[in-house]
Amino acid sequence: MDRQKQLAALKTAYKAIDDKMGDEVVMLDIREVSILAEYFIIASANNSNQLKAISEHVQEKLAALGVRTRSIEGVQSARWILLDFGHIIVHLFCREEREYYRLERLWGDAELIRPEDFELLETV
Repeated sequence: MDRQKQLAALKTAYKAIDDKMGDEVVMLDIREVSILAEYFIIASANNSNQLKAISEHVQEKLAALGVRTRSIEGVQSARWILLDFGHIIVHLFCREEREYYRLERLWGDAELIRPEDFELLETV
């Protein structure tokens, strides 16, 4: 997948999380520190119902771009849902699990992407 389509998918996933009022959204460029994916998105939800709604909305919006989910983990427990889109991995947490696992700290060497960086990224 080319870089422009990756960035469009990243932006779309961020917007889908925001649409469903996901909280504390962090986007990380992990290209230089991992072979797992290109980007991580980490977000919190207030409860398992919101977590599932965010997960479904992200999948729906990315599918509309032609980006398919490779795998999904955690839907049954709905405390930490992982959506693997290949180049983007979305981690959706209920607050307690997010505080416990603190993925941002584990990936501290990754570059942080802010929503206001999207336009800048597209020109690189």
